[in-house]
Amino acid sequence: MRRGNVYQIANGYMGYRGTLDEFTSEQLVGITLAGIFDRVGPAWREPVNAPNGGFTSVSLGGAELSALGNKVTRHRQTLRFGNALFERQTSFAFKGTTLTVRSARFLSAETPNLGVIRFSITCSRAATVTVRTGIDGNIWDLNGPHLLGLAATRRDSVLFVEGRTNESSKRVAVAETADIDFGKVTYESRGNRSLRVVHLRAEAGTTYTFHKYFAVFTDNDAVRGSVAEAAIETVLQARSLGYEDCLARHGARWQEKWNRSDVTIEGDDEAQLALRYSILQLLMVAPVKGSANSIPARALSGQVYKGAIFWDTEMFMFPFFIHTYPEKAVELMRYRIKTLDGARRKAKTEGRGYRGAFYAWESQETGDDACTYYNIGDPSTGRALRTYFRDKQVHISGDVAIAMWDYFRLTGDDSLLLEGGAEVILECARFYYSYAYYKDEKRRYEILDVIGPDEYHERVNNNAFTSMVAKETFTIAIATVNHLRRRHPKELRTLLKKLRIEGELPAFRDAARRLFIPGADAKTGIIEQFDGYLGLRESSVKELKARMIHPDEYLGAGQGLAVPTKIIKQADVVMMLNLFRTRFSAEIKRANWEYYEPRTEHGSSLSACAYAMVAAEFGNLDFAYKYFLKTAKIDLEAKYKVYVGSVFMGGSHPAANGGAWMTAVLGFGGVHADEKRVAINPRLCRKWRRLQFHLAYKGDDFRMNITKNSVTVASSRANTRVHAVLVAGKPVKCSPGRPVTVRYRQAR
Repeated sequence: MRRGNVYQIANGYMGYRGTLDEFTSEQLVGITLAGIFDRVGPAWREPVNAPNGGFTSVSLGGAELSALGNKVTRHRQTLRFGNALFERQTSFAFKGTTLTVRSARFLSAETPNLGVIRFSITCSRAATVTVRTGIDGNIWDLNGPHLLGLAATRRDSVLFVEGRTNESSKRVAVAETADIDFGKVTYESRGNRSLRVVHLRAEAGTTYTFHKYFAVFTDNDAVRGSVAEAAIETVLQARSLGYEDCLARHGARWQEKWNRSDVTIEGDDEAQLALRYSILQLLMVAPVKGSANSIPARALSGQVYKGAIFWDTEMFMFPFFIHTYPEKAVELMRYRIKTLDGARRKAKTEGRGYRGAFYAWESQETGDDACTYYNIGDPSTGRALRTYFRDKQVHISGDVAIAMWDYFRLTGDDSLLLEGGAEVILECARFYYSYAYYKDEKRRYEILDVIGPDEYHERVNNNAFTSMVAKETFTIAIATVNHLRRRHPKELRTLLKKLRIEGELPAFRDAARRLFIPGADAKTGIIEQFDGYLGLRESSVKELKARMIHPDEYLGAGQGLAVPTKIIKQADVVMMLNLFRTRFSAEIKRANWEYYEPRTEHGSSLSACAYAMVAAEFGNLDFAYKYFLKTAKIDLEAKYKVYVGSVFMGGSHPAANGGAWMTAVLGFGGVHADEKRVAINPRLCRKWRRLQFHLAYKGDDFRMNITKNSVTVASSRANTRVHAVLVAGKPVKCSPGRPVTVRYRQAR
């Protein structure tokens, strides 16, 4: 399970778990498709896994070989960061003969529907070998089967399997072909498998190699004619190009990706490897251009978390893309525009019936909430626990609005606002106004009965993070209207008329001024996480874990061990200090970090990076580095919870991957960009001698080179204008093609 996640590959259209060629559904092979979901009976809806067009098994002397068997003498598998190429080499010994299998596979960055494989066998002695290769339609599903009526057919040398989803009858088609110039080839169908069988008398020391090409298409693809024809045409075109040409085109696209997003660390090989792995994971799952898809909480590593999109995307992944790959960031935001109607439906039907857009906590293709009210099971009793993630995690709408506005601020491109982004922002503000309570006696608005990022304490009042996000949404809504009034008055009039919202704008301004945000205590500097938090019982994470009856039990919900205590799941106030980093002093950040850190269980992969970035800002670089590594290595080392309660949670962690990049560039690199300029205030950790990275800003590209005592900003020759950059408090002008170096003294 864990190795399949570590070695996965993806291209935004689909993900292929890092399993081996001969593996089947029993070994959790999964080709997970982006943006297509299905439900069977009362079980959770989840993304659809496609039939495995990469299947190949080998028999030696009539014995089928598997890396899980007892005939393995040597095994190695590799994931190449440069081009997301997965390779394996396995040697098997049987009756005096050693057979070595080598394979390499990639999911094309040039043609998203396409997978390409190179497969070789070598025998130490002459032997009878049988190779079965084709499409395995026996699919691993958590809550399936999702493809019904699977039919295996063949057209000349092209194998083909097609089925329809259970819920909406969407077609999913897989075609496969291979160029095999050795042995005798026959064809067979076994159940849902469509295979070609190669019978070979292998000579000693001779390597036999073939290439295979598979393509996946669904009814979500805009194709002329049938998805079957599209899949067949794609594999035939790939075969005509050949493996090397397909690989070269794929590699060229990956070179472009790394040119824009690589981060170089000198002096720390461990950090360099972990960070590049994190960046690789983000680049692999970035949505395909024009898809308006987003990135699920477990990326494309399988059906875990229902393949749903959470707040993770806007708060932890979006910053990477907006600063390196804005074309991908815009797809993430177009997903939220596409699912706006789902957010409206949720607002109307949730709780007391709200207005505006209440975005789903677990969002799939329509934006309707896939989160259930009984979302976690007790592992000891098997009973479902009522949680309030779906109906009380209201900060999600503000997270979306903030990211939508940041796209405009950091790119200078307001076209997304006109495409629907402004509508999203206004509807999110409308939701918060309908959700807020106005306290006459206090002459202020309050956000009550919510869950903040700390999910162990539910239905709390005046959660600092949630209230801050809601207040910011009102401010952004007014700023959006003001911008459109200046630049696009006609479009603004049309939008205000469509939403019938103009009369509500004064209320948004009033709420922006008078919405209550918990403040820092005058003596201690502590910001109370929510009303009454400071009155909860003191405890420690160690004490709570010692009292656990079952290692997978959930510490929150109604009766969780953490509920009556100050122990929190993940960064909450600290997350707020990080998100709004320019609005709080270093002293406030330090006070709250030091208060909340010992009380945080870090039961979420989202937590460590927030603590790392805030620690870097007030100068605790050793702790910042510790939490940076925890974030960056979570998938590389596969050290994470597999179960929470009775719910399977395995899979990759793209939010943590984004958090690793944020910690390196925004934390240690000290980068902060707004609508006016880029500021850099470096805080390199002890081991790092140099930090280099690219930064996209307002349509231009910059190369940053940071050492312990200097910062060099190189503005690309292709840039369109002179930019003002603030380096360690010193303003400099950066002209295209003219690097600027500023010496500084790093604060300690």
